[in-house]
Amino acid sequence: MDLKYADGLIPAVIQDHHSGKVLMLGYMNEDALVKTLETGLVTFYSRSRKKLWMKGETSGHRLKVHEVRIDCDQDALLIQADLAGPGCCHMGYKSCFFRKLTAKGEEVIMQREFDPDKVYGEGKKESQT
Repeated sequence: MDLKYADGLIPAVIQDHHSGKVLMLGYMNEDALVKTLETGLVTFYSRSRKKLWMKGETSGHRLKVHEVRIDCDQDALLIQADLAGPGCCHMGYKSCFFRKLTAKGEEVIMQREFDPDKVYGEGKKESQT
């Protein structure tokens, strides 16, 4: 497979396997993709921490891979997954896309599913960057 990584990374859109809703966007390097395929658990490359991290390693809200798809240009991934836990977002929402942007500004359109301070500890939230 000749995937097109940009600066060593490829974006990975995570979609709930059952509902089809987008849960999050993360980035993978080749090692993260190999680990994801080998373990069946979504693993990303953290751009800020410069290391691999398995989604849910702190919260327990892991993403179990159902299927990995590649777009037509081979420069993006779509991963259909099953979420173990009430939410995917480190801010307590099921999806990281919990806000809607309009001409009047942003609007929160989802309910918070869990208290991130209780799950991660205050100031120690898992981030996808």
